[in-house]
Amino acid sequence: MTELTLADSAPASTKADALVLAAVKQDSGAALAPGTTLPKATTRHIDEALAAVGAEAGAEEVTKLSGVPGISAPLVLVVGTGPQSTEDGLARTEERLRRAAGAAARALSGRAKAAFALGDGSAEQTAAVAEGALLGGYAFQTFHGAGKQDSAKAPLGTAVVLGSLKPRSKEAKALTARLKAVTGAVSYARDLVNTPPNVLYPESFAESVTRRASGSKVSLEVWDTERLEAEGCGGILGVGQGSGRPPRLVVMSYRPRKATAHLGLVGKGITFDSGGLCIKPGASMVTMKCDMAGAAAVAAAILALAELEVPVAVTGYLCLAENMTGDLAQRPGDVVTMRGGKTVEIINTDAEGRLVMADGLALATEQSPDAIVDIATLTGACVIALGDRTLGIMGNDESLTDRVHQASSNAGDSSWPLPMPEEIRATMDSPVADIKHTGERSAGAMVAGTFLREFVGKDADGQQIPWAHLDIAGTAFNDKAPWGYTPKGATGSGVRALIALAESYA
Repeated sequence: MTELTLADSAPASTKADALVLAAVKQDSGAALAPGTTLPKATTRHIDEALAAVGAEAGAEEVTKLSGVPGISAPLVLVVGTGPQSTEDGLARTEERLRRAAGAAARALSGRAKAAFALGDGSAEQTAAVAEGALLGGYAFQTFHGAGKQDSAKAPLGTAVVLGSLKPRSKEAKALTARLKAVTGAVSYARDLVNTPPNVLYPESFAESVTRRASGSKVSLEVWDTERLEAEGCGGILGVGQGSGRPPRLVVMSYRPRKATAHLGLVGKGITFDSGGLCIKPGASMVTMKCDMAGAAAVAAAILALAELEVPVAVTGYLCLAENMTGDLAQRPGDVVTMRGGKTVEIINTDAEGRLVMADGLALATEQSPDAIVDIATLTGACVIALGDRTLGIMGNDESLTDRVHQASSNAGDSSWPLPMPEEIRATMDSPVADIKHTGERSAGAMVAGTFLREFVGKDADGQQIPWAHLDIAGTAFNDKAPWGYTPKGATGSGVRALIALAESYA
């Protein structure tokens, strides 16, 4: 993983293999962004070079220049930030910088050290640049053979982010610690999702999280099949019964002293989704190792919160199963009894994620937290509605939904709220059970959210527990070209949103 150094030195004199600068889009073409403190002659040379090569400063457009006068680094990389708007808020500006830094870090793979002079040098923009550089420098090379290892470029070694913070100041040290914790969490979630499903399955997932939590302030319980049966977790058991890899539930607890709030986090952990007996087409299975991205996000976020000592208690539920077609695979028409006693008629075995999540939500309810948030690669319908770069939010409490939306947007996890109209529930009535687990096809994302809402109960005082659902079906895995700080493959979607949400309660 790319290392981070904060510095307050002048960009022109910083010793590095490359200096990264930002360009803005103007009517006449690309121009260096203001505030770089470069010598006038150097700025003029770069602007003329950008014009000569026809650079336009489009978002993440990278232009490499060598031999720039007045610059110590042998290579100058100018990255575009796209058209600017007077309506851009702080969050949008910071996201532009994250993406620009990430694009630069990807373009500099194989280099030992690069200096980043983007933004206005403030703590907020310095943090955005550093985060983008660290996340853009991610590479998953665990399973490369010897030949591939020899030919593959290593990630950028060190990102030196230039700003106004004194490197040894308390503020700089705190910022560095937070950035390393957050980006380390995103990288861990990416690693889990990228791991092949023959290596990562419910048991080995639980073992990975157990190892990662060793020595931290997070305690764990791992429920095996016998414990799941004893606890009445029929959703997790039903989904997992068709696989030779038995299901697991991992309960993670972080309990800081003087906690200001208690959050319950529930993550979908389908380590591979064949669709079960309602089997998917072959092409649709190719990326289904990513169906545990919600559980990965919850695990990574809780470990980061503990590392950062955020004064908010968190209980996480990783609902882990493999959805396969073995002899005991559940069938359409089966009825399963969930945690808490509610019965569910199975309609489509490829709508399995909501079943494991229902058990997790019921368990979270029993702890009477201040709020429950679940995260899952739940529905293709959400991808159709919002595309593959924006996660969907639903919930039973408008203030919590707004809070999640704000936290995710500020953190760089693009999101948008979706409704759950009351009439949807009637489409899920069952003649043989308390509820069917699917409803009308045309509102798939909202049907799934409505089903999950059924398993969120009341607290000890009889008040409805605020709950929000994050659908990351489109954002968890990028099967297209990399962009910004988002690599091809696992993205780590939702990790930063969950961390920011918990911090908002502190």
